[in-house]
Amino acid sequence: MKSKRIWKPQTIAIIMLLWALYPENPYGYYILLRWVICAIFAYLAVKAADIQKQDWVWVLGIIAAIYNPIIRVHLNRGLWSVINVLTIIIALISIRIIKVPLSENQIDIK
Repeated sequence: MKSKRIWKPQTIAIIMLLWALYPENPYGYYILLRWVICAIFAYLAVKAADIQKQDWVWVLGIIAAIYNPIIRVHLNRGLWSVINVLTIIIALISIRIIKVPLSENQIDIK
């Protein structure tokens, strides 16, 4: 069965995480960042579970938990910058790892 890579959510996450490295962002940006990154990585964890990549389910789920906007993890700016860079790297790698199967009625456009 053919499959396709998921790349749009990771691209959004990467752009937002790169922008988060700019120190002059308003506090509201980081609140939005938490919501978006948590949602994206929870979605990716579900997709990883669908294709039975259990190690990736854990990695992506932990990232979603770290960025959870409800029960927040409070860290200093320097540590968040390191976490953001690591999250960018994981998002890039996940583009190669997570592939969803195409159904028979989907057209694979390259």
